[in-house]
Amino acid sequence: MPVISDQNMSTKELKNNIKVLAANSHPELALAICQRLKTPLSNIEAIQFDNNESAVVIQDSVRDEDVYIVQTGCGGFEKLNDYLMELLMMIHACTQASARNITAVIPNFPYARQDRKDKSRVPISAKLIANLLTTAGCNHVITMDLHASQIQGFFSIPVDNLYAEPIVLKWIKDTYKVTADIMMVSPDAGGAKRVASLADKLDTQFALIHKERAKANEVSRMVLVGDVKDKCCILVDDMADTCGTLCKASDILLEEGAKEVIAIVTHGIFSGTAIDKLNNSSLKKIICTNSMPLSEHVKACPILEILDISPILAEAIRRLHNGESISYLFNNVVV
Repeated sequence: MPVISDQNMSTKELKNNIKVLAANSHPELALAICQRLKTPLSNIEAIQFDNNESAVVIQDSVRDEDVYIVQTGCGGFEKLNDYLMELLMMIHACTQASARNITAVIPNFPYARQDRKDKSRVPISAKLIANLLTTAGCNHVITMDLHASQIQGFFSIPVDNLYAEPIVLKWIKDTYKVTADIMMVSPDAGGAKRVASLADKLDTQFALIHKERAKANEVSRMVLVGDVKDKCCILVDDMADTCGTLCKASDILLEEGAKEVIAIVTHGIFSGTAIDKLNNSSLKKIICTNSMPLSEHVKACPILEILDISPILAEAIRRLHNGESISYLFNNVVV
């Protein structure tokens, strides 16, 4: 697998200066992106008044500049909505300040699971978020591992959906030198395509777990399809929320004869008692990207390991700004 290194990037700097802004959701990721791009993080002030209204002040000029706003979907219900409002206000502020182009860098797209009308009288909230971003003045969106790829079709502006697959493949190959002992496993039918793609590139087999839900975020029954006896099973999913699915899937795989079980997810939401479940689970390790702030979770969960996606996002920003192909990142590792 080709690798893009710092040495490769040194001859491909940004053609012109850009402005990178970050509010309160994940300033560490924004700072890491700026360090890769060798550009300073612009000064902004994002505050919340006592009545819970948000306010944003961009303290650097963005007139006729290409602006990249880093804001991920994270936190509980109130925080997630506050961060979303901050993002919309920052986009609108840049529009009013005569920015040339405004790109929202949203590693974890909020409300991505509400992408269809699965029952009567419910909203398609992911479409609503797309409308809000466009109306606010956003010209482009960069995200990662959308829960459903068709969300890109909700936008009337370009959307670049990046993938964590290259760094996941690199981690697996570095960890397991003999891929014949590996069994890739999807914890649900929806992730079968993702797991099949990984299995093909690793030249190994994959299994599937069919789950039935009694209600949202609560799995009632799980059935394994495939033989995992004496295999090192790697559960792969796009996000881990309450972690009930991953923990139950790990138990089933071990009951069916698996040697060990590791989980790899792109977005670690870890809501409610998720960390306690992981600490008490049969999982040997859970690998997660830093698309969301996880420093406190790492301290509380010894089996949690982080993969850094700031090089991927930084390279995507550089390529977008310089007018280069972003699809190159779909199959190549940035280190």
